Amino acid sequence: MKKIIFTLLSAMLLNASETLSLEEALKILNTQNLEIKAATLDVEAAEEKADAVSGNNWGKLDIIQDVANSDSAGNVFGFKLESREANFGDFGFAEFDGTNPNILTVQPNDLNYPEARTFYQTKLKYELPLFTGFQITSYTDIMDSMTKLKSLDKVKVINEKIYQLKKSFYDMSLLENSIKNLQIILTNIDKLEDMTNSMIEAGYAKRTDLLEVQAKKGNVERLVSQMNYNKKLLYHFIGFLLNQKVDSIKVPKQNVAMPSFDDEYVMNNNLDIKKANTGLQIRESMVSAKMSEFYPMVGAFAEVSTADDEFLGDAGDHKAYTVGARLTWNIFKGGVDYSKVQEAKIEELKTQSQVNLAKNGIKLQVAKLRTEIETQDAEVAFLEKELKLANEIYKNYEARYREKLASMSDVVIKQSSQIQKILELQMAQNKRNERIFALMKLANGDK
Repeated sequence: MKKIIFTLLSAMLLNASETLSLEEALKILNTQNLEIKAATLDVEAAEEKADAVSGNNWGKLDIIQDVANSDSAGNVFGFKLESREANFGDFGFAEFDGTNPNILTVQPNDLNYPEARTFYQTKLKYELPLFTGFQITSYTDIMDSMTKLKSLDKVKVINEKIYQLKKSFYDMSLLENSIKNLQIILTNIDKLEDMTNSMIEAGYAKRTDLLEVQAKKGNVERLVSQMNYNKKLLYHFIGFLLNQKVDSIKVPKQNVAMPSFDDEYVMNNNLDIKKANTGLQIRESMVSAKMSEFYPMVGAFAEVSTADDEFLGDAGDHKAYTVGARLTWNIFKGGVDYSKVQEAKIEELKTQSQVNLAKNGIKLQVAKLRTEIETQDAEVAFLEKELKLANEIYKNYEARYREKLASMSDVVIKQSSQIQKILELQMAQNKRNERIFALMKLANGDK
């Protein structure tokens, strides 16, 4: 019910507001993203499997209903015996008249050729494992660990979607900032175009100067158009992540802050390392499960039944019970069990190596990401200064062109430098943000 209410409120929010903030989008993501929903179902399925294995501790209770009809001598006699209705006549005593002194030579027709009999038996049987060599416990631990793995997979999916959503929001912010800078350049080009027309009319400029300005204007307009198409694609992708249509978002106003966590925090919270450790727990439980083959298996059972030639006929009078226990202990199996235990131990050692490899791999990734972030921070700082310088140089050359101290080609070249620095700055900022989000993802979230 809470999910339904939240979904309705989210829909109302989107309809009532023109923009969607990152915080609102993150809330919608957790409930509406299809991949997260699928991962949630995987966790629920794993929990049910774990419950199924654990349920073996309680044994099983069966009701068994047999219905048969037979004229087999053994079956008919057995049916009567189960129904507690056997009599001496069933042994042929009715056919012994006393004239034959050797009773052992008489072949009783009633026993050998009985009439067909219908048999109904209703049985309630309960079987309970008392000791399984820790087998059920081991497999229960395995299934619990599998459930934990599915939960970690779900968290990993959530982190991946959060990473994609945050990156999309910040990419949109950088796109809009680049478009804003290009719009300023377009405004300057419009002024330059008007000035060139005036200078042509006064005889101070050539027609080729105007063509150069118009060509540069078309190039900038093309770049702006491409960025607007990229914005549309980003809106489609954000809508895909949120499983609903998104037309407008509230872009972040600040740059992505560098997370404050250290390397130890990353190692303690990284999902791949947690999954590797959980896999090691599974292997340890598998060794215990294979070791159970060396222990005896002890189980108890109890059953009550009633039988008659009619369904539940004289059920109270014909009832019977059986209780008992059974011990099964395999003494020799050609070394098969020993080999299985050794195989499980080898897999455990292999998994331990994979855990160490995962830790070393994460350490390497963290170091690489931190280095790349530092590199991009420096790159962004340099490019911001270069863009500021390119803007000043363009203004200077525009003024010099007005005084006929520079050619239109010189002005266009300086303007191209402006555009190049804007694009380079956007790419560097995009890469910096992507690296920071990747570091957060390694740490299973930010701090």
